[in-house]
Amino acid sequence: MKYSVLFTLLFIFSFSFSQVPKTNRSCITIGILQGGGSLIGADVEFLVTKKFSFQVGAGLVGYGYGINYHLEPSIKSSFFSLQYWNQGFKNSFAQNVIGPTYVYRGKKWFTAQLGLGKTLDKGPAYPDNIEQPKVIFLYSIGLYIPYE
Repeated sequence: MKYSVLFTLLFIFSFSFSQVPKTNRSCITIGILQGGGSLIGADVEFLVTKKFSFQVGAGLVGYGYGINYHLEPSIKSSFFSLQYWNQGFKNSFAQNVIGPTYVYRGKKWFTAQLGLGKTLDKGPAYPDNIEQPKVIFLYSIGLYIPYE
């Protein structure tokens, strides 16, 4: 199911790419809790239209993807996002989360994210002595590098 959603979004992206301005239509973000809430990770983002973008990322024990709405018609602008984070794999799987976030982008390189997430499932790496909260904070910090 997860992969069918990802491939559908990539298919839509491939047909919509011609509507995007030719400068700075992609971006790489590297940082702490990037790439689906990974300890250290990276995301790659592609503008689909002037204000909508799709991102996919991975990192140290996690992966994620999101659909974004930029406040200005630029990859360098701040945006609202609907994120899916999967933290861990197999025996190291802790949890997967979905939720809305706000991503601030500075003028040159700084980025920070804050939002709320609903835990969908917990795994074997989630501590037994802690009760699973219904809503958690989603946050990250890092740097972004726009490119064509």
